[in-house]
Amino acid sequence: MKHFYTLLVVFLLLSGAAKSQNIEKEAPPDFDVVQPSIAHGKIDTITYDSKTVGTKRRALVYTPPGYSKSKKYPVLYLLHGIGGDEKEWLKGGQPQVILDNLYAQKKVQPMIVVLPNGRAMKDDRAVGNVFDPDKVQAFATFDKDLLNDLIPYIEKKYPVRKERENRAIAGLSMGGGQSLNFGLGNLDKFAWVGGFSSAPNTKKPEELMPSPAEAKKKLKLLWISCGDQDGLITFSKRTHDYLFTNNVPHVYYVEPGGHDFKVWKNGLYMFSQFLFKPVNTAALNKYTVLGTPAATNIRSAKYPQILPDNRVVFRTKAPEAQKVQIDLGKKYDMVKQTDGFWEVTTDSIGEGFHYYSLLVDDVALADPASETFYGMGRQASGIEIPFRGGAYYAEKEVPHGEVRIKRYFSPVTNSWRRFYVYTPAGYDQNTAEKYPVLYLLHGGGEDERGWATQGKTDLILDNLIADKKAKPMLVVMLDGNMGMSGFNENAFKVFENELKQAVIPFVEKNYRALPDGKNRALAGLSMGGLQTLHAGMRNTQLFNYLGVFSSGWFSNQPALSNPQYEFIQNNMATINNNLKLLWVAMGGKEDIAYQNCKEMLAKFDQMKVKYTYTEYPGGHTWPVWRNNLYNFAPLLFK
Repeated sequence: MKHFYTLLVVFLLLSGAAKSQNIEKEAPPDFDVVQPSIAHGKIDTITYDSKTVGTKRRALVYTPPGYSKSKKYPVLYLLHGIGGDEKEWLKGGQPQVILDNLYAQKKVQPMIVVLPNGRAMKDDRAVGNVFDPDKVQAFATFDKDLLNDLIPYIEKKYPVRKERENRAIAGLSMGGGQSLNFGLGNLDKFAWVGGFSSAPNTKKPEELMPSPAEAKKKLKLLWISCGDQDGLITFSKRTHDYLFTNNVPHVYYVEPGGHDFKVWKNGLYMFSQFLFKPVNTAALNKYTVLGTPAATNIRSAKYPQILPDNRVVFRTKAPEAQKVQIDLGKKYDMVKQTDGFWEVTTDSIGEGFHYYSLLVDDVALADPASETFYGMGRQASGIEIPFRGGAYYAEKEVPHGEVRIKRYFSPVTNSWRRFYVYTPAGYDQNTAEKYPVLYLLHGGGEDERGWATQGKTDLILDNLIADKKAKPMLVVMLDGNMGMSGFNENAFKVFENELKQAVIPFVEKNYRALPDGKNRALAGLSMGGLQTLHAGMRNTQLFNYLGVFSSGWFSNQPALSNPQYEFIQNNMATINNNLKLLWVAMGGKEDIAYQNCKEMLAKFDQMKVKYTYTEYPGGHTWPVWRNNLYNFAPLLFK
């Protein structure tokens, strides 16, 4: 019998969790229309003594249909905006109508809703300039009024459950900021927190949630929503980004609209259905109407949009086209809408940066809504997918270096060329200091812009240097395209000469670069990895550190006939003696260079070449190479 009851409890919990997953993604058209034929709750005005303010204050209380003092209820505290008071929700949002309708459909748990005045001051009317400093401060003071005066009054006056699991707080605009500030700041008091279009009073995410692990453990639900045309969406977005990075389950709900009750009513409709029930946190990322515009979109472009589960919505206008596809490595057929736009939602896309193209009637084009990047041998679109582990290339409040473009005349190619150079923070101020140099090479189909833009080299180095994980260094990002195929012996020799006769002398003449091999590193990805192997292994007196990312000599070149292996074999003692580090990294078996690299390393083993090998999950892509740089740079010049 005991096992039967245990199974029954588990079944009921799972049933509740399943129901919480069946919540629709937005309110139906009649969700806020009075239905005369159903039971209705009641709105009362209460007055309570506020020791915090030193006066009596008012609030509204909604009791649900069928309210009985013999039952105990959970409580939702629902807060207004900066220009409102305790009646703002009642006048603009009709929460009693929304909740009555939900009760009739058995979509919400019976609860009491308290609508206080969040302006905790003696004259708490919404009159005059609502942005006066004392009135703004009063919204912060309400924290004490709420915790020390209002909640105790409600729990004495009404039959309510007093556990944190039975207490929720939510609000709109200024009240949304209060809800996040007070709710997340008092996890011993609130287990359910909702911010609708949260205003600039919202604390910075790291202040809101200094311990993500504790919040993850205590929160039943954290809801953040906003209209896509709301100028305050950046405050919701930065909180979502922090929660995403720290793997804290939450809903980030974006819908069409601005800073108005259309958005806030829908927020209440959605949020209230989750309250005081089991919640399946694994399903929370499906609750949104719109995605977030990709960081790689051109200014103000709404699409592509990234959904919380990293599916991407593409939308483009081509009314005369017969067929439109998105090529992201995998091709997705877009569907034509009646307005001439084509749209498709992809599968979940992996972390970081990816090239993509629009295929319009089989012609590959750059998406006009996206920034373009030189890759795949042409200008292509690119999309940045959020990544929980991407803090190492995030923009942070740390000292930032600069990426500069430098033109030089090459005596090797008899032409003007250019490179990008990263100078660390303080380079222009610390004029007596000299720096070691990392020469960094791109892959085939790319150029010197690759590491600076797709690779986020400056942000990676800024963060590493600020954390004292890497030494301040110059990073010279070269153009490895030598006007011929990059994968033959002649091209490798020309590049080697370019490096030795043109680039290094120019850099050491024009920048405060430390000389000698112990202060130089050479690294590259794919084709740049082959250039590193060729020029680096032949010049270990110039470069004591070599990094080879997603590369390896071609498997169809036997060791005996490959001049690279022959050179290494004949100069083994010098190479091993000079090199402080030969660091080889791959993107796993899905990397197209994986087999070449493995066979090359087997030959290195035969020849007793000293190297360090590592893999990072992923293919032949920029997410892998960013991680390679992040792990390689701290090993240099030490």
